[in-house]
Amino acid sequence: MAALPVRSYCEPRANQRKCSVSMLPFKLVYSDHYRLPLGEHVFPTQKYELVKQELLEEGVASTQDFLTPTPATEADVLLVHSHFYVDKLIEGTLTAREELALEIPYSHEAVQAFLWHTGGTILAAERALSDGVAFNLGGGFHHAYPDHGEGFCMIHDVAVAIRKLQKQGRIQRVMTLDCDVHQGNGTAVIFAKHRDENSEALPSRSTSTIGNRLSGTMLERGADDVFTISLHQENNYPLQKPPSSIDVNLPDGTTDSEYIAWLDNAISSGFRQFQPDLLCYIAGADPYKEDQLGGLNLTIDGLKHRDELVFQAARAKGIPVMVTFAGGYARKIQDTVRIHRNTVGAAKEVFSGAGKS
Repeated sequence: MAALPVRSYCEPRANQRKCSVSMLPFKLVYSDHYRLPLGEHVFPTQKYELVKQELLEEGVASTQDFLTPTPATEADVLLVHSHFYVDKLIEGTLTAREELALEIPYSHEAVQAFLWHTGGTILAAERALSDGVAFNLGGGFHHAYPDHGEGFCMIHDVAVAIRKLQKQGRIQRVMTLDCDVHQGNGTAVIFAKHRDENSEALPSRSTSTIGNRLSGTMLERGADDVFTISLHQENNYPLQKPPSSIDVNLPDGTTDSEYIAWLDNAISSGFRQFQPDLLCYIAGADPYKEDQLGGLNLTIDGLKHRDELVFQAARAKGIPVMVTFAGGYARKIQDTVRIHRNTVGAAKEVFSGAGKS
């Protein structure tokens, strides 16, 4: 894929940059409706607005680089989620146990916010096909199951986008690469490989030890039209981890170099087994060493290196990439914002050849 030129003209003004034209060779999808009405909560949904602000203030992006989505429709959501569950969301009839599993307060406003996130992921996937890469500055709600929500995730926006584009005939084969610190259990279940009742799952395969400390495990299984890869902390949520096509179970305290080695191995293995029309990259910020809900030991620089590796691998294969941000719960919200901002910066460097941003 040839490098795309960056068309820009910016003048500094009041410590900011005011840009008359696009700064990026791709689009960023964002809506003010992304912020969830959670009150005091470990999930800082104001991060979406703060990421947009930082991208603009630092001149990484201009207002011309942003697209506003429309919310996903009920028909869109029903491509993945059951009628029974969707009716409960619309009517507000979740049981106490179902609300408890969500770990966020239910409200009609929250449902609407998830529909906006899902519409944003659909739009980002569409733009990735035309532009080579696109971001939803929200989304990545990978714990949602077809019939219930879990772990801050009410609607599985990535799965909805995949199924909608497949239904439209725009794509056939998709790979999801989940780099959130928590395993993508909803993704694994939604896209589980169909097997005959009498068939057995493929046996697990352990990879060799990397370095002197890491003894993680990479488990590989087959896939049909969607190939799922998840790199996550083994001793973390969710307790039960349904099998992805490739699961990389990382031990507590995994460092930058160890993580990058496992990621490189997983991507290489995935591309050997499966040739996707689209890569959906769930770029969680929570592998960060200061994350409140994580236990890995990645630095901010290490996470940007992670992003660069993903984008370089996709670009080398000529595979469009759609990015969602997923989790991020650093003790200092500015760290989470910086990690997400760096993901956009890494894509700018890789896909424009513009150098450091």
